Amino acid sequence: MALPKPISIVGSTGSIGESTLRVVDRYPGRLRVVALAAGRNTARLAEQVRRYHPDVVAIAAPSGVTELQARLGGMGVEILAGSDGVEAVAAWPSADTTVIAVVGFAGVFPTLAAIRAGKSIALANKETLVAAGAVVMPLAKEHGVTIAPIDSEHSAIWQCLRAGRRSEVKRLILTASGGPFRTRPLSIFGDITPADALAHPTWSMGPRITVDSATMMNKGFEIIEAARLFDIEPARVEVVIHPQSIVHSLVEFCDGSVVAQMGLPDMTLPITYALLGPERVEASPDVQGFDPVACGPLEFGAPEPERYPALGLARHAYEMGATGGTVLNAADEIAVEAFLEGRLPFTGITPLVEAVLDEHHVVFDPGIDDIVAADRWARHRAAELMQGPGSSRLVS
Repeated sequence: MALPKPISIVGSTGSIGESTLRVVDRYPGRLRVVALAAGRNTARLAEQVRRYHPDVVAIAAPSGVTELQARLGGMGVEILAGSDGVEAVAAWPSADTTVIAVVGFAGVFPTLAAIRAGKSIALANKETLVAAGAVVMPLAKEHGVTIAPIDSEHSAIWQCLRAGRRSEVKRLILTASGGPFRTRPLSIFGDITPADALAHPTWSMGPRITVDSATMMNKGFEIIEAARLFDIEPARVEVVIHPQSIVHSLVEFCDGSVVAQMGLPDMTLPITYALLGPERVEASPDVQGFDPVACGPLEFGAPEPERYPALGLARHAYEMGATGGTVLNAADEIAVEAFLEGRLPFTGITPLVEAVLDEHHVVFDPGIDDIVAADRWARHRAAELMQGPGSSRLVS
């Protein structure tokens, strides 16, 4: 019998990290945790170390090292700290696959470290490909590294593509729930509160990705992610509104056939496929079975541009060139943070991102230093625009 696949998890205390550990629990003979990294949640990270006994653990916040040492005294686990420690976990020698489960630009560097170490990647961080795909994908090709998507939509496409040759693909169709404001009158969008935006109708996610789902910036990111992952022009990546979140995405082939991947909203399923696929493993008893009758009618509709301007903005950012995606992600991160803190209205998120993009001078063939510089500039400029004389158009 084959030994369990050794994995490292970067972002183990977040939503995707916890879901990954549930998958490990389901398949203890197939998966083994050898390295864990988290941001600041030392208490939860210590619990995970005691349960899964990894060889090494890293805490991104150096201030958490002393507390983590106290919690893990006598266990003999190696404790690392800071960005270097997180990257070491991503590239840990005994790991076969690295799960990148952190949110935002922070996922770029552990992903690059894992690729350089020749690890297979299970990627839940779409911002890595949006912001740095022009660097990440060529490096993965150079090192012969597979990037398996954990996003439910991209996992669905990855599975559907097995039905034909890449040359036979006509278009990719990403589904979107439409978020909590799919039917809300546009005239009262100015009244949207952070609590409103965080009430996603079908998925349980972190704050930033939930707000991005409400604006559909998240789906714009997914268009870019699909273009990068599957080497296809964004014009052949379409988005449809599907409120039930049962059909996770579709692929249309040149003969007119359409293959869809369906299932109940459950992030452990794409995680399982990323870690153990393309083999299909027997579902554990706690996985809810799919009943097509019980799920009821399935609806599909076109996204309204005036309701979801972020979709068009994301396409524009990709068409601008490589660092357009970098600026898109960075400015959005600042805008969403400002909205959640009450400093920017919901209706100001996309205009702020657009204003930053309008000022950006694209680097078309960037290195990682160019990506970092564009990210830093966009964050700084977004903060400036919220304070400057033109800020009134963002808060009206």
